[in-house]
Parts: sequence; structure tokens; C-alpha cells
Amino acid sequence: MNIYVSNLSYETTEEELRDLFSQHGEIATLNIIKDKFTNRSRGFGFVEMPDQGQAEAAIQAINGKEFGGRNLNVAIARPRTGGNDGGNRKVW
Repeated sequence: MNIYVSNLSYETTEEELRDLFSQHGEIATLNIIKDKFTNRSRGFGFVEMPDQGQAEAAIQAINGKEFGGRNLNVAIARPRTGGNDGGNRKVW
């Protein structure tokens, strides 16, 4: 299950986010989205957990939790839609 995580502190590292989510189960992939020009975090990312039960437990436990001085928003990731690229964007 792919999980969307937003309201991340710009200083949060992928290792810190991995530590937070790994308390709830196995992580397949994890990615904090960065600005392509500055390489600075954009404040959101994605965590993929192969076990749906563990992913749902992680969402319940972490959503709204203070982390890095900010309250995280955590939800099931939805496919990207819209944009002006003719629908050729990668689906998360």
C-alpha cells in the first residue's frame, strides 16, 4: 500500500521517516519529494508498505502525530490526475 505523508519539516530526512514508519511494519520504498532545482524537501513524501494491515495501522498511529515540530498528515496515496502533460505522469 502506498502512503502519502505531508506537512513534513523541510529538515526531515528519509532515515528519520523510515525510523518512524518501521515501528509499524516493513517498508518497501520511501521517498521524500525534493525540488528539482534546489534539492530541498517539498514537505511531503511517500512510503510504500507491502502489508496492507501494517500500512493501515501506521496511518492510524502516525496521522496527526507531531514529528519534527509539525503535525503530520498521513493517508492512502491516490493516483495523480490532471496537469497539462496529457496524463503521462507517473502514478503514485
